[in-house]
Amino acid sequence: MKILHTSDWHLGHQLHGYSRDTEHQLFLDWLVEILIDEEIDALLVAGDIFDTANPPATAWQMLYRFLATLSKQLPHLNVVMIGGNHDSPSKLDAPHELLRAFDLHLVGGIRRNVDGMLETERMLVPLTDKKGQTAAWVMAVPFLRSSDLRTENLSEDDDRLVKGVEQLYTQVTAAALSKRSSDQALIAMGHAYMAASQLSEMSERRVLGGNQHALPVTIFDESISYVALGHLHLAQRVGGKEHVRYSGSPIPLSMSEKHYKHQVAIVTLTDAKIESIETKCVPRAVDMLSIPAQPQPLDKVLEALEAAEFEEKSLSLQPLLEVPVLLDKPQAMLREKVLAAMGEKAVRLAKITPHYPEKSSSSSLMQQQLSEVSPQDVFSLSWQQRYDGEPDEEMREAFEQLLIQVEEQEAEQ
Repeated sequence: MKILHTSDWHLGHQLHGYSRDTEHQLFLDWLVEILIDEEIDALLVAGDIFDTANPPATAWQMLYRFLATLSKQLPHLNVVMIGGNHDSPSKLDAPHELLRAFDLHLVGGIRRNVDGMLETERMLVPLTDKKGQTAAWVMAVPFLRSSDLRTENLSEDDDRLVKGVEQLYTQVTAAALSKRSSDQALIAMGHAYMAASQLSEMSERRVLGGNQHALPVTIFDESISYVALGHLHLAQRVGGKEHVRYSGSPIPLSMSEKHYKHQVAIVTLTDAKIESIETKCVPRAVDMLSIPAQPQPLDKVLEALEAAEFEEKSLSLQPLLEVPVLLDKPQAMLREKVLAAMGEKAVRLAKITPHYPEKSSSSSLMQQQLSEVSPQDVFSLSWQQRYDGEPDEEMREAFEQLLIQVEEQEAEQ
């Protein structure tokens, strides 16, 4: 059995005002070709299908068009998708019954019955091989919010959020083991921040009480053959474990991700054991450039832009450009000067990044656009200006909890 693991599509994403629809559609077209050429039996999408809890209609249309294509061209393909922290659980779950009728499994959030017991059945999905036999079971556990966990009876000495997640996975694993036979693989899905993982800058939100609550790889039982993770955009193994992986995002979602090797993972299983894990790089449809490569004084920057040459392309395929500029003070009409130097060249200005080497970190922060700094940075700067000092850990933790509550409320709207 062959499984393709991908995640963090972020359909509907915009980068500095530019739509990524063309790039996403090219990725989905390429993905269909890979699924056919590699004779894949199951497609696993580990969360953050959409970029926001309220994606535009074009993003929903893109997803449904993709699923319709799979149903027509690959009617025997197993498809399992889970919600991520950017997704709205209720919106993803709304078409659950309709999609399941076409053997497409989309699990937006967990459910509990009137007694508070976890409904594990809807998170357990059988995967069939080319002969129509059940060859594996998937534990389709979506992104877990703090409200999903039961932590009342846990020790105060433990990290209660981490223990709550561990308890939930233990319950789902026990239910899966009761269903599977010894020759069937057990596959876990999750959307979370794991310990010893590498975050990217500016495009991955805090999860589960902040990234200080990183989950240990030990939450996954030894009986699990493969763990398909989402949330981090850099493809990577976790804790040196070959079978515990982030597939990464298919396209760069911030300028800081332009050097990532965006990819999907193809896992071949024989009975309950991994035979091989192969990665395939996603073709880059749109380049991301920095001109100059390092911050330079404004006159040098303008010279570099005037000298740069670009291949003629349609607007949606033109490179996205970051311009790092070294300044000793804020520069009036900076954007206008940069645009004038670019002229009519086939490139799109994504951002201008000013650098102030002689400024303090707080002064430098104040020169950036609000969209380019994290909420934690804004909170820290505001605290410094009001109270003359850094907020302590207790205050930072309280701020993190408020952020999480706001994001969870947004996801449910």
